Amino acid sequence: MPENKSVSNKIIVALDVNNENKAKKLINLLSARVKIFKIGSILFTKSGPAIVRYIQKKKCNVFLDLKFFDISNTVANAVRQAARLKVKMLTLHISGGEDMLRAAVIAAKDESKKLRIKRPLLIGVTVLTSKEAKPQEVLKLAKSGLGCGLDGVVCSVKEAALLRRKIRNKFIIITPGIRKDKIARDDQKRTATAKEALKAGSDFLVVGRPIVEAKDPLKAFKEMI
Repeated sequence: MPENKSVSNKIIVALDVNNENKAKKLINLLSARVKIFKIGSILFTKSGPAIVRYIQKKKCNVFLDLKFFDISNTVANAVRQAARLKVKMLTLHISGGEDMLRAAVIAAKDESKKLRIKRPLLIGVTVLTSKEAKPQEVLKLAKSGLGCGLDGVVCSVKEAALLRRKIRNKFIIITPGIRKDKIARDDQKRTATAKEALKAGSDFLVVGRPIVEAKDPLKAFKEMI
């Protein structure tokens, strides 16, 4: 069966591993097909900016998922550093508050303009998919974050369709917890298949363990799409 490029370009592979060599092997194996890799707190704490540059040398983009949540000045300066790394996207907790979010938006625009580079997309985390959530709570957080100038939100497939109905402005939805049919949910509570997420209106799908922990990650990626 031919590879579905329209789906493969939407899959973000989460490199949630604590071994730099394993991360590099996965990048080398998948970079010909995967366009975006997610770096979270585990790998970034282990390898720092070097792993970002390694991915970029493979002509791939980085989704820096550090979920910034702190006082406004601290988050703004962290966003400036992320912009300097030329990452494609980064995450912030919407529950950090509107002052924090607006400071982050200003910092991203200012730093990118100063360096004459493309501004990173700022993605707000609503409620972690490892937790139960009330749809209206997610909707409220999403409206707040987008109102502050964020480019999109992270939410489960259960809320994606609701956000598409209730929020008319153009914005990005990133959905984690993507699994194949009849696969263990691990510690995720709100999971979905790729087909379900795309149908609900998600733009990007984050897939971690089903690919990175597979015996054959490349085969698992192909099966996912």
